[in-house]
Amino acid sequence: MSVNVPKTLPKLLFTCYRHIFPEVRTNLNRWENFAERVPNDELNKQAKASIDTKTFHCEGGAIYATLAKSRWKEAVKFIVAYQTISDYLDNLCDRSTSMDPDDFRRLHDSMLNAILNEPVNEHPNYYELREDQDDGGYLASLVDTCQEVVQKIPNYERVYPAVRRLAQLYIDLQVHKHVKLDERVPRLTGWYDEENEHEFVLWNEFSAVTGSTIGIFSIISYALDGYDYSGQVMKAYFPYMQGLHILLDYYIDQNEDEQEGDLNFCHYYEDEHKTIERLKFFIDGSRMSTKKTP
Repeated sequence: MSVNVPKTLPKLLFTCYRHIFPEVRTNLNRWENFAERVPNDELNKQAKASIDTKTFHCEGGAIYATLAKSRWKEAVKFIVAYQTISDYLDNLCDRSTSMDPDDFRRLHDSMLNAILNEPVNEHPNYYELREDQDDGGYLASLVDTCQEVVQKIPNYERVYPAVRRLAQLYIDLQVHKHVKLDERVPRLTGWYDEENEHEFVLWNEFSAVTGSTIGIFSIISYALDGYDYSGQVMKAYFPYMQGLHILLDYYIDQNEDEQEGDLNFCHYYEDEHKTIERLKFFIDGSRMSTKKTP
């Protein structure tokens, strides 16, 4: 069965509730059952929590599976597994006693292996630098599931450089934003100076842009349908769509993050007027740049 790419809100809602969300739930049930069997108590707790509290991340991401048309179920399979890795590792870093950037990077090697353009024959120990170790193969299985999908994409090597670029920047962000509080902004601003390609994007915005997975989901879904739109997606999503995605998230969470003492990239605008002005910039940029994608 194939799904059509929805072009109106009613069709989008119908497609999501009739096809996409039930398939997401089927995939998540599998990972939820696996998480229940994780031997280590802390890893078990965070694996279950990442699914219990962040299901909507997988549902939102899986909307991009419609771009894969007849292969939409494979796209959902990849998106749910990859987003579950992201949410699980975010929990481990956010709620960890570790402040070791090497530990965070080693954990996130799994996200690079998940999208690698050649089979992963042997997994490293992703938990090597932390006390909690035994996940019963949970993280490796999530990586293998992503690999099952990407290895079946025709000419995957054509889109791989863009996918890897987005994944690597996402990982760098996770490392820099989870270190000791007084090290975060210096690390993020230094990273911005090294990696930013757009003079019109501020350092806090660049950090937000890199924190989204929707560009990866878009490229992979198009590729499953046999198309390489990685160039167009990179121009539209990096920085505009991904920046808008994450900045809106931070804008909504400002009060909550202030109470919890969490990093919020909207906090670094000089005032509310500037925040709204920059959000509008990303809205307008998203509207214009996506006109050039199918």
